[in-house]
Amino acid sequence: MSIKLSEISTMPPHDSNKKKIEAKTADLVIKIGELQHKLYAEGKQSLLVILQGMDASGKDGTIKTVFADCNPSGIDAYAFKKPTEEEFAHDFLWRIHQKAPRKGNIMIFNRSHYEDILIQRVHKWIDDDRAEKRMKAINAFEELLQFDNNTRVLKFYMHISQERQQEKLQERIDDPSKNWKHKAADWDENDHWDTDRKYYEYAINHSSIPWHIAPCDKRYYRNYFIASKVLETLQAMDPKLPQLPKTDE
Repeated sequence: MSIKLSEISTMPPHDSNKKKIEAKTADLVIKIGELQHKLYAEGKQSLLVILQGMDASGKDGTIKTVFADCNPSGIDAYAFKKPTEEEFAHDFLWRIHQKAPRKGNIMIFNRSHYEDILIQRVHKWIDDDRAEKRMKAINAFEELLQFDNNTRVLKFYMHISQERQQEKLQERIDDPSKNWKHKAADWDENDHWDTDRKYYEYAINHSSIPWHIAPCDKRYYRNYFIASKVLETLQAMDPKLPQLPKTDE
């Protein structure tokens, strides 16, 4: 069944209690840290977390909160921006593959290879035929990571409303501590909201590995939702601490 983002709420459930949810999130963060330690020590599998969404949907804040208790030695985050001249000279997945996690590590993508079928399509830098071929390449790439490097791929669409996005963009102007985040181009992208959403739906509905749609209008619930999915995934991976081999006495 196709996902329609307009039919999915960007808000927490009506009966959500902020203080209780924040307490649960704090517990999840500790458990994520414990399992990440085992994952790193085991060194046999890895986790790729993809955070993809509109501007101001909370990607940076999510990384800061959800992975706060992780050992820096076994985790990294990378924000994909406009390709460099060198990156433009290669296929669109060349720069992505270099950042894929090694065994034992967690890698978080702040934006990702999906930009190459989203923003490029919105601005008509590529046509539909090329976007469809890239979508097939993305599916093959993610499947390659899973079967050939034992990498679990966990994808989140950061689901924020247009109204909430506009509020957060305005905060970047009004709040001096957030001025550094302000980019005039972000408001231009807000004007493409409907087109952006259409192509996000295309990517979500044509992915071999399913997406999680994270409600992002409220930070506390966004963090809880994503932390719970990360923990579930790590628990399913079930990493083990290595043991010394038994010796005959």
